[in-house]
Amino acid sequence: MPELAEAWKASLPTVLNNVTGRGIWTALNAAVPIAVDDGWLILGIPQNDTELAGHLRLPNTSRQIEVAFSKSYGAPVKVRIIGGTTDADYEIFKRREAERRRMQEAEMVKLRQELQAKSTWEGVYEQLSRRFSAMTNRSLPQNKARFYAEAVALVAEARKERHNEDDSGERNFARCLERISQYSDVPSTLVAEEVLKRAGEL
Repeated sequence: MPELAEAWKASLPTVLNNVTGRGIWTALNAAVPIAVDDGWLILGIPQNDTELAGHLRLPNTSRQIEVAFSKSYGAPVKVRIIGGTTDADYEIFKRREAERRRMQEAEMVKLRQELQAKSTWEGVYEQLSRRFSAMTNRSLPQNKARFYAEAVALVAEARKERHNEDDSGERNFARCLERISQYSDVPSTLVAEEVLKRAGEL
């Protein structure tokens, strides 16, 4: 792309005059403009000189490149530094960036799911505690039975609204079952059986 190379050649002296440091000058002279892509000036550093990239990423240096190049190129750009100086190197960089974003998005989805599961079951867990605390004569078996019936219904309804729980969701669900077991003196396995029956899973 001739205009890209020409714009870089025209802007380089201005950038060199506005920055100081032998490392920065060396990095600027080694840099190769590869593309302008979606408002980004892609500057490549030779693979055997990648340690120079840090000089170009310094805020002042980046800003000087952006201002000078934008003026020569005739359009505003931001600068991105990559290792390698060819179109093939840029394609590799883009694939890696796409994979990194994909993994970040997958991690965020997982985190949101875990937080959602925790908040949902945390709310149920707290409701169980509040209901039990509000009961009078909690030690009487008939009152424990009433609590058990209400708690099983509450957790079963919450379970119906949540399908295909992940591991985090299952653990938080289990905490609620254990809480019912603790308060009602019913073994947790029997609590789970009754809840799952009512939720339509058994």
